[in-house]
Amino acid sequence: MKKLQAVIFDWAGTLVDFGSFAPTTIFVEAFKRGYDFDISLAEARVPMGLGKWDHIQAVGRLEQVDARWKAQFDESMSNKNIDEIYQVFMPLQIAKVAQHADPIPGATNVLKLLKEQGLKIGSCTGYPRCVVDELLPAAKANGINPDCVVATDDLAPGGRPSPYMVLQNVIELAVTDVKACVKVDDSVPGITEGLNASMWTVALLLSGNEAGLTQAQYESASENELAQARAKATTAFKGSGAHYQIDTIADLPAILAEIDQRMVNGETP
Repeated sequence: MKKLQAVIFDWAGTLVDFGSFAPTTIFVEAFKRGYDFDISLAEARVPMGLGKWDHIQAVGRLEQVDARWKAQFDESMSNKNIDEIYQVFMPLQIAKVAQHADPIPGATNVLKLLKEQGLKIGSCTGYPRCVVDELLPAAKANGINPDCVVATDDLAPGGRPSPYMVLQNVIELAVTDVKACVKVDDSVPGITEGLNASMWTVALLLSGNEAGLTQAQYESASENELAQARAKATTAFKGSGAHYQIDTIADLPAILAEIDQRMVNGETP
């Protein structure tokens, strides 16, 4: 690469955990255990990409969830309720996150290729540090080992969609120009995060939260089924401002080559 300096990845649904099931299934379980309250997996997916406390708050503010919560508890969800669900969520997430450390197909080869091309590899996540610390050893054993990892609670200003986590990557990786970075993510808040930092952005359609496929479903799907899942994810990313949309990380190298050539030609994000 002549111009690009770094690629900054999300984790669940981007590098590991095809379909981003580790956080979503545990949100469902945490609501049930904490308040005997049912949310669907689809509802748990809506705010994906946010920090986990903010995620719980956002689920509670969904119109249909708020209506059911009021019917059950006579008032909307309070910060105290969010705190208590979060306290149930965290031990579950810590206990189970390492079980979801399998790489997205192609991820290990892509990271190896990017490093061979001289690119720095950053990462950030909606997971707090205590969860990240459980995930990293398992991911590293599976060949996923970025140069930098920033968790959502590492920085006082907060997480996505603010740009602070990707900007911390820029500092730690000693990148000299934010416009020479690419943010890769499977959620809209993660794309917004990259745009707020003036970076190139690449949205992943089929490996992450928006399509919601397991790896087995993805690998056995017909072309028509993949087209339907792709259309669903494309709708979710409509208006996100992502510069590119691709199926999975396996498709990334060609996009990076195109971005690099655009930069050589004088283009910026």
